[in-house]
Amino acid sequence: MSFTTAIVSLTIIFFYVSYAQNQSPAKSEIQKEIKRLEKLREEVKALIQKNQKILAQIREERERLEKERKRLEELEKKIKSERYKKLAKVFEKAVDEDPELAAERISKMEDPTEAAYIIYNMKESKAGILLDYVDPKMADKIVRVLTKLRKKEQEK
Repeated sequence: MSFTTAIVSLTIIFFYVSYAQNQSPAKSEIQKEIKRLEKLREEVKALIQKNQKILAQIREERERLEKERKRLEELEKKIKSERYKKLAKVFEKAVDEDPELAAERISKMEDPTEAAYIIYNMKESKAGILLDYVDPKMADKIVRVLTKLRKKEQEK
């Protein structure tokens, strides 16, 4: 029996050593994979932080550009307003001299909105005289724009 016990014991030891040898490479492979994955996780964290910084910079730049856009729009409105006021004065003088000629020039304008803004900035009495001589189709378009302007003005 002792021979059989020795053979069984040796067989068990052999299988255990063989199993342990087979498990060691697998454990080292798993540990290597874990280390590789941890390294990748750190790289991903670094990329996320970098991208978050870039995103914050983009947001700041977007806000700055939005402020600049608004400032430019306000400047454009101011310049247009001054331009229309100057043109209104020119047309007021033209109405005093020759209302038909002034009306003809307004009627020939391509954009009725611009004509309306000019008339909007004129004195009411002179604007009324001018509109008496403006081409009826153009006068209709101008009056529509003026009506919208008045509504916007009342809403403010």
